[in-house]
Amino acid sequence: MKTKSNNLIGAGIFTAIAASLCCITPVLALISGASGAASAFSWMEPFRPYLIALTVLVLAFAWYQILKPKKGIECDCDEVKKPKFIQTKSFLGIITIFAAVMLAFPYYSSVFYPDNKKEVGVVNQSTVQMIDFNIKGMTCTSCEEHVNHAINEVDGIINASSSYQDSTTIVEFDSSKITAKEIEKAINATGYKVVNHK
Repeated sequence: MKTKSNNLIGAGIFTAIAASLCCITPVLALISGASGAASAFSWMEPFRPYLIALTVLVLAFAWYQILKPKKGIECDCDEVKKPKFIQTKSFLGIITIFAAVMLAFPYYSSVFYPDNKKEVGVVNQSTVQMIDFNIKGMTCTSCEEHVNHAINEVDGIINASSSYQDSTTIVEFDSSKITAKEIEKAINATGYKVVNHK
């Protein structure tokens, strides 16, 4: 019985992490400096709703198992063993909170990205251009932040705005300092790929 409960807890942790892995990877890539790995788990995004549902079901069943009334006749002669910590309601509560934090990660992942926007002094307004990149692989706000962060690291960028829903990044830049090809190279270095631009 206790082994079944431990297996459920393990499954709950695994599915919660797996559900947000596509959004956690860009942050981990930024922190580790391996930005090319950011899109490694973007293929998991279509499975996210199913993994979330599985996490909720597994944890709900684990709570049911731990809270349901015990069957059998208790005898004063039986020695009541104190359960291990990983078999307690407290531990399951910690796991449930951890799972909720993991599942909500895409909604607060932007706090992990430092603000690297810089003031760009444009000498000639005629050199300011805007370009719209279509990008493959962005699946959440964490992906947007990763692409924006990479673009803003390059000199000559005035503004960068990404949308994972539209699979686009609109970049305003000073063409006397940077070319569209260099911006495309910065985006591709994140692991997301520029499909085309206008």
